[in-house]
Amino acid sequence: MAERASTLGIDVGTSGCKATVVAADGAILGSGHREYAFAHPAEGWAELDAEEVWAAVRAVVAQAVATPGVGRGVQAISVSSFGEAVVPIDRAGRALRPGILFFDSRGRAEAAELERSLGAARVLELTGIALHPMYSLCKLLWLRRHQPELAGRTWKFLFFADLVLFRLGAPPATDHSLASRSMAFDVVRRCWSGELLAAAGLEPAQFGEPVPAGTVLGQLAGALAAELGLNPRALLVAGGHDQACAALGAGAIRPGLASDGMGTAECITPCFDQPVINPVMAASGFACVPHVVPGAYVTYAFNFTSGSLLRWYRDRFGAAQVAEAGRRGVDPYQVLIEQAEEGPPGLFVLPHFAGAATPYMDGGAVGAIVGLGLDTSPGRIIQAILEGLTFEMMINLARLAEARVAITELRATGGLARSATLLQLKADMMGLPVTALAVSEAGTVGVAILAGTACGLHSSLEEGVARLVKPGRTYLPDPARHRRYQDQFGIYRGLYPALRTAYGRT
Repeated sequence: MAERASTLGIDVGTSGCKATVVAADGAILGSGHREYAFAHPAEGWAELDAEEVWAAVRAVVAQAVATPGVGRGVQAISVSSFGEAVVPIDRAGRALRPGILFFDSRGRAEAAELERSLGAARVLELTGIALHPMYSLCKLLWLRRHQPELAGRTWKFLFFADLVLFRLGAPPATDHSLASRSMAFDVVRRCWSGELLAAAGLEPAQFGEPVPAGTVLGQLAGALAAELGLNPRALLVAGGHDQACAALGAGAIRPGLASDGMGTAECITPCFDQPVINPVMAASGFACVPHVVPGAYVTYAFNFTSGSLLRWYRDRFGAAQVAEAGRRGVDPYQVLIEQAEEGPPGLFVLPHFAGAATPYMDGGAVGAIVGLGLDTSPGRIIQAILEGLTFEMMINLARLAEARVAITELRATGGLARSATLLQLKADMMGLPVTALAVSEAGTVGVAILAGTACGLHSSLEEGVARLVKPGRTYLPDPARHRRYQDQFGIYRGLYPALRTAYGRT
């Protein structure tokens, strides 16, 4: 294949990473994907090994440029990743321990201490996010207390995207959208907050230099270029938080549009052009943070489970579906969703299997399957899982509307966005149009747009979106089904408070 000018987008998730090579006209020249597992060293803990992630990144890049000539045409590389988790590294770039993931239970006592010393209102004022133990600052305060030997050995704390770029040859840097997931970043002044870091015994110099998304950081290291078959002159470009990059890759760059990322977790990311900070946003755990698009803002309405809940079912009860998927050569999740059965109302899954995210922000919440009977089939449980995941996001949409964040269309992204059955179900339940994309992995497309704009393949992010974002089918809601689901939604909304009362947590 003749060399075509292109960019390489890498997206690092909690359960796997992806790489996509995108030509200037939007053609996909190559892609790669690899799964990995996070560890549970103790009950309620969740960690991800940075070395395993780095090995997977190298593997997916090699997959993406396997076709001769593709790698040599790459003009720029950018990386996105999930937020919150940071990795301590020494001056040689070695990871000193795994990153603590956002749904790890550690940090609750430290969050309570920060609330006593700084106040939740002050944290919100500085960071645009509500104080919560999921964020990096609380995890780092836990590390400082429980693993103090790390302090003298740590040079920098880097988000996973920052670490990948650093190992590719960039200096330690982090974009504003990722930095905002630390609960230590001043979103007004766009710098690390000395006040917040001091409360955890940390300093700004221990983190990557904050830069806008799309900033050229350097050039690919020569040894890696040769090893991976990439252009040795390829630029390294700051990416961002995976959901903000996915919003860009889905074309959610103007008010009313939102990406709906259905990966390990689910996150709806609406775009707006003015800061939205009000009591409803704060009480719901909705952030108001920088988009990767200059001058724009996003918030995140999210659920800790999505694909991970289907994975839980697959691993524990889905041996038959996995076997069938193997025989057919298809994804096991496709088989699971195909076997979902609609039935009489009354079966509900509350998807708080890893705690509740927005709008409750309750790490102690528990999941539940309610309404089981002796005639309940596996397919009916699968259907209830899909419905429960969607009901949870409907609660978020209602709260966003109350906070004056309007959403008129969802752009579906992530692995589960490949299912027409699921997208139609979401449209019917939510009463909103849901648009599929020609490339469902919008995260890698988003960073490819950032990289392409930085190296001059696109004159602007808007031009990059026009070239690379290809909307596919739009699923319109069925009014009759929407009305039926609205009746069930009233029951679903009562499940979380009822369980809180049952467990004595009111």
